Amino acid sequence: MTGERPVPASTTEARIQVSNSTFIASASPASTPEEARAFIDQIKQQHPDAAHHVPIFIIGHPPATIEHSSDDGEPSGTAGRPALAVLRGSGLGDIAVVITRYFGGTKLGTGGLVRAYSDAIRELLGVMPVAYKTATITTEFTIPYALYEQTQLLIENNRGILLEQNFEVEVTVRCKFRRDEFAGFKSQLIELSSGQIHAPVVSENPDDFFEAA
Repeated sequence: MTGERPVPASTTEARIQVSNSTFIASASPASTPEEARAFIDQIKQQHPDAAHHVPIFIIGHPPATIEHSSDDGEPSGTAGRPALAVLRGSGLGDIAVVITRYFGGTKLGTGGLVRAYSDAIRELLGVMPVAYKTATITTEFTIPYALYEQTQLLIENNRGILLEQNFEVEVTVRCKFRRDEFAGFKSQLIELSSGQIHAPVVSENPDDFFEAA
């Protein structure tokens, strides 16, 4: 959907084995460079005896991103840059990654290192749960019980999230929608109620968080 920006939903880890070396790719949501560096330091502390900790992060989404990568002692251009290229191709933003390498005694060569670090990122992306950041609108309105079930279907069909319900003489409903889909819901609610019920904007969030469907 327009305006939805993919981000990691949670901290994730993946491992691959290449010629006796173990590559552990760890990722975390990070909305600032400071958060990214804190995660990188945390992973380094968890694996103090590893040979390398290759850090990568992308903060924000195109066209406004802050990117960083390092080879952390591997030959220049064989670790950080190829891993960053794969990560960039995923479209994910607000993400920090560390690829930890435990050296297995066999040198992989320049091409082997590029493939190994790239494959470690691909393995990670294959298991990572994804969420989305997007602009949302929260609305609150009151409906008669006769329209309650139909209104619930309208919310669901427009990918809305029900936040609160209050059952009294009528039902007061509080819910939120992706901004791009709010207008459709609002017009459908007006049509359902023959123009009697409107969905006023209670609040807007330009950077809300949705789990992937």
